[in-house]
Amino acid sequence: MERYLALIVDDEPDILELLEMTLSRMDVDCHSASNLGKAYELLEQHSFDLCLTDMRLPDGDGIDLVRHMQQRYTRTPIAMITAHGNMKLAINALKAGAFDFVSKPVDLSVLRNLVSTALKLSYKAAAGTDKLKGEPENIPTSKLASDSEQQLLGESLVMNKTRATIEKLARSQAPVYISGESGSGKELVARLIHNKGPRADQAFIPVNCGAIPQDLMESEFFGHKKGSFTGAVADKQGLFQAADGGTLFLDEVAELPLHMQVKLLRAIQEKSIRPIGEQKEIPIDVRVLSATHKDLDTLVKEGAFRQDLFYRINVIELNVPSLKQRVDDIPILAENILRKLGTSQKLDDDALQMLQNYSFPGNVRELENILERAVTLCDTDTISAGDLQLRHTDTPDSATPSAEATPITPNAQANLNAELPLEDYLGNIEKEAIQQALEKTRYNKTAAAKLLGITFRALRYKLKKLGLE
Repeated sequence: MERYLALIVDDEPDILELLEMTLSRMDVDCHSASNLGKAYELLEQHSFDLCLTDMRLPDGDGIDLVRHMQQRYTRTPIAMITAHGNMKLAINALKAGAFDFVSKPVDLSVLRNLVSTALKLSYKAAAGTDKLKGEPENIPTSKLASDSEQQLLGESLVMNKTRATIEKLARSQAPVYISGESGSGKELVARLIHNKGPRADQAFIPVNCGAIPQDLMESEFFGHKKGSFTGAVADKQGLFQAADGGTLFLDEVAELPLHMQVKLLRAIQEKSIRPIGEQKEIPIDVRVLSATHKDLDTLVKEGAFRQDLFYRINVIELNVPSLKQRVDDIPILAENILRKLGTSQKLDDDALQMLQNYSFPGNVRELENILERAVTLCDTDTISAGDLQLRHTDTPDSATPSAEATPITPNAQANLNAELPLEDYLGNIEKEAIQQALEKTRYNKTAAAKLLGITFRALRYKLKKLGLE
């Protein structure tokens, strides 16, 4: 089996010896350098699969080496060794392009996890091959290729740029903050970052932070020990443990209460958690991706979101374009949605034009709902503009009224059905009100529930009951 080769850059002999011993037991050969000048020489002489560098070096800064390798050796992941607690330097290294970081004193379990993940990105020297070194059976091909089942469709310039950014982010372990409007595909982007990266063979755990009751949040995220509180009848694994080795996607992260933001920050910084009732912390190896449709900058200024957590999860920001920013992609998206619905029906030119002139406050998710409704209502092989039943056809440049600006009232069509049995009649009104709330809140269920004056759980029950899920 071909062995890996690592470059270690540190001016402390004890650290060099520790790193070399640890990597040697992982079938990794090492070349070491005590300064930047020697590191640059070795990079020209060898093809490395991994680089570990200290931040402080006699002739410069470790970030200088990161930038140098980002320009000339982009396929080699580089990790930074930082002083304990110096998260600012670690974040600067990640922003510069470092794969990950490890703090001094070096925790060997954290180091081994980092090295194992980094080596999954290492490719054979032969140009054009993407076959991993070592033992490919450890990374199932079906897992590495699972992103083929999840596609980010569209050929617009903005979508091509987004896909290129995803490819780049997949090779890093830096936390990514995915911003964008509701329904634009933030979770799909997170899945693609996971599936295209070295953690593809491990779990991807998505969680909607707004859907967890506040009194259960700590247990849900970190788990608990049996008997740690009333009702804890057995040990429970938390979301961080479930995602160990893989990716934890925190959707609607802005919904986290402040006390949980503190605990989340510590878990990310220390790479360890403590379940409720447990006496000691448990190391975890999790990449954190997060998303929200809200403006975190504004929430930080208002004191509703911790600034230190914001900086920690927002090492790199990826904005997912709204549908109105890529109108030219609507025909491709519509065709794919109709195919997934299992129908042979097609949109006529007027229907397609209407979709391209619509503002889509709910983005791709709303497009899916519109087409599913049209397929159900259309009795022919061609879906017309009337089958779409769009409530307003304002152009992408038109202002979309806010959820607060317009009260939710059932439309006249529901009122005309008074001859129906009372239960069905009221069901239609309820269904119409929920549909309007979803559209007004851009399909944010948490916000829709608040607008309707019901709990999130009650809304989920009604969506399922009324066939709107």
